[in-house]
Amino acid sequence: MSEDTVFALSSPVGGAIAIVRITGSGAYAALGRVFRCKNAPEHRVMNYGHVIDPESGETIDSAMACFLKAPATYTGEDMAEIYIHGSRVIAKRTLSVLSRFLRPAEGGEFTKRAFMNGKLDLSQAEAVMDVISSVTEQGARMAEEQLEGSIGSGIKDIEDRLIDILSGVEAALDYPEELEEDTVSALGSELAPIIDKLDYLIRGGNAARIFREGASVAILGAPNAGKSSLFNALMGTERAIVTSIPGTTRDTLEETLDICGAPVRITDTAGIREGADEAERIGVERARKAGERADLILIAIDGTKPIEEDSRALIDAAKRGEYRKCLILFTKADKQGFIMDKSCAALSPIAVSSVTGEGIEELKERMAALLLTKEAESALVTNSRHIYALAEAKAALETADAAMGTDLAAADIRTALYALGQITGREVTADVIERIFSRFCVGK
Repeated sequence: MSEDTVFALSSPVGGAIAIVRITGSGAYAALGRVFRCKNAPEHRVMNYGHVIDPESGETIDSAMACFLKAPATYTGEDMAEIYIHGSRVIAKRTLSVLSRFLRPAEGGEFTKRAFMNGKLDLSQAEAVMDVISSVTEQGARMAEEQLEGSIGSGIKDIEDRLIDILSGVEAALDYPEELEEDTVSALGSELAPIIDKLDYLIRGGNAARIFREGASVAILGAPNAGKSSLFNALMGTERAIVTSIPGTTRDTLEETLDICGAPVRITDTAGIREGADEAERIGVERARKAGERADLILIAIDGTKPIEEDSRALIDAAKRGEYRKCLILFTKADKQGFIMDKSCAALSPIAVSSVTGEGIEELKERMAALLLTKEAESALVTNSRHIYALAEAKAALETADAAMGTDLAAADIRTALYALGQITGREVTADVIERIFSRFCVGK
């Protein structure tokens, strides 16, 4: 438990209420210095009173405050919270008074103390930031499940099983003549279900990272193919400039769309052709790079005229499998003379109209089907660091399964346990902890 007491503003200012948090062994004394109320604050009792400047005795604000006694607190230490009005001036004065005798908290220090004091494992601590930064309902739900300990409990079950296996292997090391042969022969059947479980978690994690990190979708096409109109239709707003003049879009434009609970970054790009000037050529190059990076490509084809050379090149690239995932869209389905070229039939193209909305919902459904899987929706793991640790553990157990002796198998199982400990924090190093909590905002 930390010896010093720290404070921070734990809510944005400018609203109705601002919350100041204090944690550490001196929290109760600090609250008493800046908050005056009728009776001495009691554990878990909300008190009405006034925030004051203890040096001048001046009242800063009328407020509510409560004291929370360790260990039944978020950080596992004594804590106090003061609820002041959300004025920037009042918040600034309150923090200024506290800074005379307390240290301002560092980013993520409250959650870091919760981890150090055993209130959260490391996967739960990381989930706190995921909850705060989630931008979709599905992402928030998955982060909340991790905050409740879904990962930690699952990893602990695997660790317990591995420790049981390791104890048997180590016994065989002590009595090789009696136990080694049977232990080595049984190792494969004991490790197989654990390896399968790790593989399941890794596959689900790789699929589910979209809910945490999002997916990228690039709209590519020739000039005046209806890309910007399609972009606006997907966003539900006039975000991109639309004109009948080819080459209007000269740079990439990006917005985020919620597709079945996943944040999907849609990028409108410049029309792909030999640019008429330097600015347009730069835009075309950025469009190509956006296509290379994207998880999904939407190729917009003007359905009111024969397929042009620039559009045909994009279609041919899709047929050759040059894009990770791809959808062909014939735009302007509301116009006279619209037709879907039969040469694209094998790619299951969609007819869309940015004017009437025809095909837009089908497009979103097809995008969801390509980007999201059942594995993603049921995954326990979404964090890249956790996925990497699981992969290390799996590789170590596969090596242990192939080991020719109990000494080598024991070393590999210990390696797997160390990798799993990186997720829960049981084996994590100080620099990893610092790196994780450096992402946190002050006050959390």
